[in-house]
Amino acid sequence: MVMEMQQVLRLIMQMAKQRQQLGLRTAGGLLVLLWTDTGASTQKINCTVAAAGPWCTGIQIEALQLVLADLKDSMFPCVWPHHEPDPEELSAFTDLYGSLRLLLSFQVKDTSHCSSEWQARIEAFLRTFTVANAGIQIHLKFKIKQQTSQREFRVKFKRKVALADLLLTLDVACSAPPLWCVKKGCWCERGHPAFGGRLPLSIPPQAMDQGLLGDLSVQLVTLLSPCVLPYPNVATELTRIQNTSNIPVTGPSGFFQTLPAALDCQEMGLDRIYCSTFKDLVYSGGTVYTVEKDSWDNPEQESSLPTVQQSLLLFFFLQHSDPFTSQLTDLMATEVLIEHHLEDILNKNRQAVTAALQAELRNTLKVQHHRKKQQEKLHAAAEVILSSSISIVSSSSSMDFRNACLNCMKVHDTRELGASLRESLWRVMSWKFIPRARCFSAKMEVHPENDDPTTAEI
Repeated sequence: MVMEMQQVLRLIMQMAKQRQQLGLRTAGGLLVLLWTDTGASTQKINCTVAAAGPWCTGIQIEALQLVLADLKDSMFPCVWPHHEPDPEELSAFTDLYGSLRLLLSFQVKDTSHCSSEWQARIEAFLRTFTVANAGIQIHLKFKIKQQTSQREFRVKFKRKVALADLLLTLDVACSAPPLWCVKKGCWCERGHPAFGGRLPLSIPPQAMDQGLLGDLSVQLVTLLSPCVLPYPNVATELTRIQNTSNIPVTGPSGFFQTLPAALDCQEMGLDRIYCSTFKDLVYSGGTVYTVEKDSWDNPEQESSLPTVQQSLLLFFFLQHSDPFTSQLTDLMATEVLIEHHLEDILNKNRQAVTAALQAELRNTLKVQHHRKKQQEKLHAAAEVILSSSISIVSSSSSMDFRNACLNCMKVHDTRELGASLRESLWRVMSWKFIPRARCFSAKMEVHPENDDPTTAEI
């Protein structure tokens, strides 16, 4: 079912691609409804995909039906005649996004995989689709064996990015909540993408033999979150890296699983990187890496430093161009070939891709290295301030002055005073707030008549 749904979305996006290249609006909704016929002797999975809104205005239903007729055998070898969806489901969808621009239903005669893992695969696939198509709000609903569940994929913050012939709307929202010590309205809720270079890729001979010709390249984009630009003194720690691609990776990738061994962690300022399990791939829609650090030399310093844990999202956008490929069926066949030979493509270009990833990660993490050096300077300065303060209180001959200092910090003796002063000093120094023009405290508002975001700067 995931494969059939992937083909449907590939078809829709190809037909809407011309509209996106013109820089027109990419907002709207996508409904994915899956249900089973419990009354039949042999259960079948029904799937309906409906689209509405400006993003699919350019799709012609007549042209779509002709393409489906040509691709039916290759796209849906297991498809059976479908049942119509519940009109109430479609009515609730059109109330939100207007009249339907697309309605496509099909049926698969296999419910043996109707498990929680199967649903997680579909959710992960749609979540990955949303990352680079953030203007489209996806409504997913399951009605499997008399059990109903639904999910909505809505993007809080997004950014439009033009990459060669691709016009993408990236999801840049940060899910990490602000820490307790951050004032309301002073926490940046979005990430800021960093764009790497475009790397040409060589096509393997076996892929050429099957018809994959033209120019193939990869564009790397990194997104570090949460954003701490308004707090230049706070310490950060990278704990998680996840890669995602516009070409779905449906199984374990040997290239991405062995990537940590090929990277120079020391050059990037990291200690160790571990690859995730296949279960993480199923539920996240991409390969996940865990970043671990060695123990600090000074445990007291480690406990006193307020640290923000960050994650890094690595976008891996493959782009293909062939002047001799213009028909919709040929474009879809080319994407299928790229997906099928993705592992071969990565392995053939392993050295170049690994070097590009190394350079991109190194550039992205430069700011963390700078912060670490700043932390060392701050720690040295803080120790001088603390030592001087404790010395002044301890050596004072005025009992009233010493009692006033202890009462002010709500402690009983100079030992407690030192710990309290250290915590307060680090909080003041680390969370020094400096407004940044690129960071906003207000949510993006997308008006129906204008897709450009409006923001209120701090």
